[in-house]
Amino acid sequence: MVDEDIYGRINSLVDEEMVLRSHETPDDVDRLAHIEETLDQCWDLLRQRRALREFGRDPENAKLRDIDTVERYEQ
Repeated sequence: MVDEDIYGRINSLVDEEMVLRSHETPDDVDRLAHIEETLDQCWDLLRQRRALREFGRDPENAKLRDIDTVERYEQ
């Protein structure tokens, strides 16, 4: 996967999130939570790829981390 693919996934998720939020129903709550988690994973993957590149390593070694790991980060 290349960065452009990840950005494309992010854009797609953001578009879907905007549509759901514009007319949010109780049925959308779970989907919105999933979108937010997936966005966090995508951003984490991009940060990993950038860090690997910065230190001269192969960005393809970055791995999609599980939700529990990504959601526990302090910012």
